[in-house]
Amino acid sequence: MPKSVFAYIWRYSRLQQIILTLVTLFSFPFLYYSLDLPKLIVNEAIGGAGSPYDVLGVELDQIEYLFALSGIFLALVFVNGGFKYFINVYVGVMSERLLRRLRYNLFERVLRFPLPHFRKTSQGEIVSMITAEAEPLGGFFGEAFSLPLYQGGILVTISAFIFIQDPLMGLASIAFYPLQGYLIPKLQKRVNLLGKQRVQNVRRMSEHIGEAVGGATDIRANETHGFELTHFTQRLGRIFEIRKEIYFRKFFIKFLNNFIAQITPFFFYSIGGYLVIIGDLSFGALVAALAAYKDMSAPWKELLAYYQRLADARIKYDQLHEQFELPDLSSEHQLTVPLSPRLNGPLDVTALSWTDDDGTRVVENVSFNMPLPGTALLTGSADSGKSQVARLLARILDPTSGRIQFNDMDATNLPAAIIGQRLAYIGSDAYLFNGSISDNLLYGLKHR
Repeated sequence: MPKSVFAYIWRYSRLQQIILTLVTLFSFPFLYYSLDLPKLIVNEAIGGAGSPYDVLGVELDQIEYLFALSGIFLALVFVNGGFKYFINVYVGVMSERLLRRLRYNLFERVLRFPLPHFRKTSQGEIVSMITAEAEPLGGFFGEAFSLPLYQGGILVTISAFIFIQDPLMGLASIAFYPLQGYLIPKLQKRVNLLGKQRVQNVRRMSEHIGEAVGGATDIRANETHGFELTHFTQRLGRIFEIRKEIYFRKFFIKFLNNFIAQITPFFFYSIGGYLVIIGDLSFGALVAALAAYKDMSAPWKELLAYYQRLADARIKYDQLHEQFELPDLSSEHQLTVPLSPRLNGPLDVTALSWTDDDGTRVVENVSFNMPLPGTALLTGSADSGKSQVARLLARILDPTSGRIQFNDMDATNLPAAIIGQRLAYIGSDAYLFNGSISDNLLYGLKHR
């Protein structure tokens, strides 16, 4: 599993990202022409002298020319809308495909977790991470590369158009962007840290709820309702304080953005109007620049929102990577080998030992030999380690020391899939899966 969210996206959607990039770049010339056309309509079709206009060798009078330019403008609006529609749909489909891949990868890793790890991590926590916590990443996957390119390209195209009309107005249109670009990430960083704390506290709350449901009998028998409610109230209070601080900081960022965004039109009306009065700028150019600037706020807000989603996605992906990329995770090829040959005897067990997570030696120096096929009986008390020996033979547990051999083949060198296909294990804690009794009886044969 790649360490960074961008590495994951690039690995599984490289071709789609390239296609999306090419379509995005191809859309910018049409956007520029749609910005320039209103100036042509105001200055020539409306404010012109009324003389015949030559369009591709066809002479048009002023009204015909006006309707021709208006029709072209409408066509450009349709084309730009078509590009936006295609990009949005393509991004959405790609996001869902990557989210499906991520959940598959996470679930596949759960199946490879070492069994002792399930005692450290609750069932509800794993379910929440694969379902709820992975969901926001799906929305980010598709736009990780395309959104900054598309919205940033729109911003650059509009800025270039305004600069061409008048450099002074161009400077006014982007004057406050560096300030926003510096302040907003600084303020957003604290919000992101609070978001990480919120996720961790919600996980602990989910675990607490799971414990309360699982231990409902003990809670009722010992009358510990008050203790559990007090503990739960403390968790709710902590989450409430975190969310309250997030709201204060998040909406202050929005207030700051809106305030700065409303300052720029002041320069447009004052400086642009002055340039029109003294004759350095045409009225059509000012109208076109004002219309173009109106469209600048949307991509800039999208870029700022993208930065927030990027920071959230990095936090969520890093947390998932930390939880699912375990150092003692079973190798992937161990579970995906083709149908294996039979395990021939004899079975030799030599000095087999196993120590649990607490350091207790549960199985110590067990040795025996038996032919295959054959029958053997392990006897002992409940805490003698006989159940652990059976699990060691089935590769459910890995021995701390010692050796298990099938006809001189070391079991530790065999893929776990071979052991699973050729050796059956039924313990006292066998789980009944959803389905019929027949499904559960034949479950050990369902390798594919």
